[in-house]
Amino acid sequence: MSSGLTIDSARRELTARLTAASLDSPELDARLLIGAALGLDLTGLISQSKRVLTPLEQQRIAAMAERRLAGEPAARIVGTKEFWGLPLRLSVDTLVPRPDTETVVELALEAVSAITGSGRALRIADLGTGSGAILLALLSELPDACGVGTDISLDALRTARGNAIALGLSNRAAFFACSYASALSAPFDLIVSNPPYVSSRDISDLSVEVRAHDPHRALDGGPSGLDAYAVLIPESARLLRPDGAMVLEVGQGQSDDVASLMTRAGLIVDIPAKADLAGIPRAVWGRKKPP
Repeated sequence: MSSGLTIDSARRELTARLTAASLDSPELDARLLIGAALGLDLTGLISQSKRVLTPLEQQRIAAMAERRLAGEPAARIVGTKEFWGLPLRLSVDTLVPRPDTETVVELALEAVSAITGSGRALRIADLGTGSGAILLALLSELPDACGVGTDISLDALRTARGNAIALGLSNRAAFFACSYASALSAPFDLIVSNPPYVSSRDISDLSVEVRAHDPHRALDGGPSGLDAYAVLIPESARLLRPDGAMVLEVGQGQSDDVASLMTRAGLIVDIPAKADLAGIPRAVWGRKKPP
């Protein structure tokens, strides 16, 4: 980076470098990286925009810039990502939460409004919780609900629990180490999951931000991309209360196959999959027959 830079000129210079590298959201990434390097939020960046950077500050920004230019996502570099308006810490064993997954939260909230007896305190399970993104988003919207998150990664569970504590939701969230619902027994009103759904052969085609930095086991859905659904759908269907709902994220072109798996497990799938902002069917809802 040039010497004698102010915070504002450093941000503009970094934005230009990220733009030249054809990276997505260069202005946002430049602001995030410089803010993290300096320990400043947006207000601080604006109020101190004319301050000249120290050599050490320039070194920190340059180190972060090189990581981003090498393809590491900005969220991984700064260690946090906003999801559903909630700041979430990340770790090596958690996916970076994506806007597409907010479609699952939206559909799950629609499902909650249709659950018979929803006046009671709802019980939610988030299978393969990762950072806890889906579960914590739902708990933030449903003040009377409680939930559990499961994951096979202890690192992911520590991260999710830390996020629950930071968001003031730990009194309504518990976390367990297991594969999907294998350790759960109590009935649930709502089960949600964003399982691995990329076919093994397609992982090499993913962007470097995903294939090189997201945990492989959170991406690889087996030869068809449907291996996780074949396990978790029947496993979870038996845990739903009568008229309870299951909402799952799916990959492009998978909604019909996942709906069929739900139907075979005895669930009713009578509404179309909910599309994400790109128009791709992204969340599938199945419900258990009422009593």
